[in-house]
Formats: sequence, C-alpha cells, structure tokens
Amino acid sequence: MMVLRRLLRRRWVLGVVFGLSLIYFITSTLKQEERTIRDRTLLEVRDLDHRIPWKIRFNLGNSSRQITQCRNSIQGKALLTDELGYVCERKDLLVNGCCNVNAPSSRQYICKSCLANGCCDIYEYCVSCCLQPDKQPLLERFLNRAAEGFQNLFTAVEDHFELCLAKCRTSSQSVQHENTYRNPQAKYCYGESPPELLPI
Repeated sequence: MMVLRRLLRRRWVLGVVFGLSLIYFITSTLKQEERTIRDRTLLEVRDLDHRIPWKIRFNLGNSSRQITQCRNSIQGKALLTDELGYVCERKDLLVNGCCNVNAPSSRQYICKSCLANGCCDIYEYCVSCCLQPDKQPLLERFLNRAAEGFQNLFTAVEDHFELCLAKCRTSSQSVQHENTYRNPQAKYCYGESPPELLPI
C-alpha cells in the first residue's frame, strides 16, 4: 500500500511537471510566432521607396552658408571622420563637430589604409572612403541585396554618413570561427564582399 502511494505521488508530480512544461512550450512558441509576424508586418509596412539622401546638403569648403553642426565618428582615439568625409586628428576637431579643413592633418575622402575590395585597416579611413560620391552605386547594390537579418539595421539608416558608419563596423563577415579576424589588417569593410581570408 505504501509503495502504491509513493508511485502515485511520483506520477502525479511528474504529470504536473510535464503539464506545466507543455503549457510553457506552447505559450513560448505562440509568442515567438506572434513576434515574427509582427516583425514581418513592420518590414512590409515600411516605405519600400525609403531612399538614402546621397547628396550632402552643405559643403564646408565652397559654401557661404554657416555650418552649425557636424556629426562625426566619435569613438576614435587619435582620428575622427566627419559627415563631410574629412578625416582629422582629434585635436583638429572644431567645436561644431566638423574637422578643421585648414588643419594639415585633415584630408577628405581618404582611402589610405583601404584595399581594392573596400576593406580598411583603420575605421575612420573606411568611413571617409565609403563617403566618396562614386561609392553610391556600390552601397545601393548592397542595400538592395541586404539579407533580411540586416534590413532592420540598414533600413533605420537615414543618410549616406550613417550607412558608412554602420557598414564599416566590424561584423560577422569580418571574422571566422567567431573569434578570429579573417584579415586582422583589413577588418573594416564598406565593400560588398568580406575581407579575404588570410592563411594562419
């Protein structure tokens, strides 16, 4: 009699655990499906003609208009890139966020450490090179072919500068085995293909 009670208790406990696990699994699956449908709907609703404004609205060198503010790449220890494509030393950054174009260190659209495949050794040079007007067709091709996983990231991009900032950051395409750069000398890429794999 005592053995039967223990057995029933165990089966009852196991039944409760199984039932709760089943309920948790079903609700998690339904919530995940709901999120997936919502994400797909957001992508479909988003304006398909969302265009990147490629033309820079002001030009520091040739304009009589006063520039009030520039965005820049911010994180560089020694170098920064502003949204006009100038790379300068941090000490040559003006209070409005733009590089001082008259400083000896300032260069526009510099591709100094970049390879022919669009991969660069230095992040700021990658962004500056990517900002060249002749890179627009390459970037448009990339946006048109962006995998669905990247669309959420790249459809949030508002202009050419933001696209180059995002594109030049290292990504899963820059690494192999999740912990080693494919090419440690050229890991920042704006091009269509990942860095070339260097032999170990």
